[in-house]
Amino acid sequence: MLMTGPQDLAGARIHLGPSPRHAAHNGTMIEVKNVNFWYGSKHALHDVDLKIHRNEVTAFIGPSGCGKTTLLRCLNRSNDIIPDARMTGVILLDGRDINGPDIDPPLLRRKFGWVAQKPNPFPRSIYSNIAYAPKIHGVVQTKAECDALVEDSLRRVGMWDEVKDRLREPGTDLSGGQQQRLCVARAIAVTPEVILMDEPASALDPIATAILEDLIDELRQRYTIVIITHNMQQAARLAQRVAVFHLGRLVEEGDASQIFITPRHDITMAYVTGRFG
Repeated sequence: MLMTGPQDLAGARIHLGPSPRHAAHNGTMIEVKNVNFWYGSKHALHDVDLKIHRNEVTAFIGPSGCGKTTLLRCLNRSNDIIPDARMTGVILLDGRDINGPDIDPPLLRRKFGWVAQKPNPFPRSIYSNIAYAPKIHGVVQTKAECDALVEDSLRRVGMWDEVKDRLREPGTDLSGGQQQRLCVARAIAVTPEVILMDEPASALDPIATAILEDLIDELRQRYTIVIITHNMQQAARLAQRVAVFHLGRLVEEGDASQIFITPRHDITMAYVTGRFG
């Protein structure tokens, strides 16, 4: 991935990506308004207000347990299945309340692709990993449509030439980096609008991580991407916007260039320079 020159932040060397700022023409895709969230009596998110812009990468950063994954799971309503969990506030997707009475949660979740921390391909063939969800959701009707979708999804993640002669082999036989790209291909096969990534490179080696980062940068041309990462250099390389969390609160948000070069909050400065977290 192309990067700007290194910047100094209190002695830390930060390499910003080629697009470390929000572009004005990228309108709001998701708006989080005064969101609070509880697991039983535990207050996990406090009064979060945040805008996520289309065709940009927004990075959630902050120490473990600060609410990043909780908010990520609020976006596609996957927290709904947790007993005694509840949310107040509003989350808008393209201006519509995702918790409104007219919203069908399974249909809503189809608008979101999910890529987990560790590669988790299904114990099925490479082909079936991608084809399974589009088939059950009626995205494809014929074998020819399915074949074309599988090929297109694999091409988008740069894997078609690597696996086109191995489509009937188990996805679990691939390398770790290939498995994670297969999971990205699986996520985009159902034509989502947003891709949610929870530390997608944490289990990958540096070479596989670089390939995945280049893929994420390409995918943002077609999708809105929200990524959780504990790697500050990765956030600086990938993100246009960054949201900093601490103890369930949104401490600061801004363009990646601003967060990593001129943070406004002492907690942000301490976290991005490695003094805590």
